[in-house]
Amino acid sequence: MTATRAGFVAILGAPNAGKSTLLNRLVGAKLAAVSPKAQTTRFRIRGIVMRGASQIVLVDTPGIFAPRRMLDRAMVKAAWSGAADADLALLLVDAKAGLTDGVRAIVEKLRASGRPLWLALNKVDLVAPPKLLPLARDLNALAPFAETFMISAETGDGVERLLDRLAEAMSEGPFLYPEDELSDQPDRLLASEIVREQIYRQTHEEVPYGTTVETETWEERADGSVTIRAAIVVAREGQKAIVIGKGGARLKAIGAAARAELERELDRRVHLFLHVLVRERWDEERSRLRDMGLEPE
Repeated sequence: MTATRAGFVAILGAPNAGKSTLLNRLVGAKLAAVSPKAQTTRFRIRGIVMRGASQIVLVDTPGIFAPRRMLDRAMVKAAWSGAADADLALLLVDAKAGLTDGVRAIVEKLRASGRPLWLALNKVDLVAPPKLLPLARDLNALAPFAETFMISAETGDGVERLLDRLAEAMSEGPFLYPEDELSDQPDRLLASEIVREQIYRQTHEEVPYGTTVETETWEERADGSVTIRAAIVVAREGQKAIVIGKGGARLKAIGAAARAELERELDRRVHLFLHVLVRERWDEERSRLRDMGLEPE
């Protein structure tokens, strides 16, 4: 009988390195909000991958950056605690952006942690091949990466090899979660994430990160469908007007797109109702950050 293997892998990197895209690609399902903007992930999200006799528990962490607000500090804290709790830390680097000061600072801190480290250069489909090997060489000179991978989380190139190697690297032991489970993220949080992603996609630069989404009620219906009521929380009246749009058009568009994606992910009919609240300095409220799964200082 083949021995089972299991372990935790933290995916770390600078904002917009593609961590959430990689998590969704590896798991094969939508778990984390994905946006062209940086700092989309705010808390650690676990995705669970079965690969042969191995169970790989992937922890998608917030991008590591210079924090200013309490929310920022809690996000960075979540990222580093995700690395500390994992059996292996996978540093994801945007190959197009290269070795930035931010990446260099992350590498130096990872090196000091003593954790087993792997490196993955992402977005290699956007970079000329001759530039990749020098970048990999420069990064490996900064820290003892045991493995280096060239991947594209967007297209899937190189991802299968990464999965195979991760499966082999897990320690022998029992599975940590049921084999048919994709995530320990509750559906209520998934609903909030999908709505939040649509806000980012449809408001672009108009409403950056002064917004969060709270799933207020989740009602199971007799016909198998679900009714979800969620609040979009913004920091200013001007942001509320942008999210609602002229005659409520933008809020309707956000709701329609989020509902369609939720129905695909949950595989059932969804009734989604959204409203917008203004709560100044919500990102400095300790209780609200705890509700989001973050631990404020």
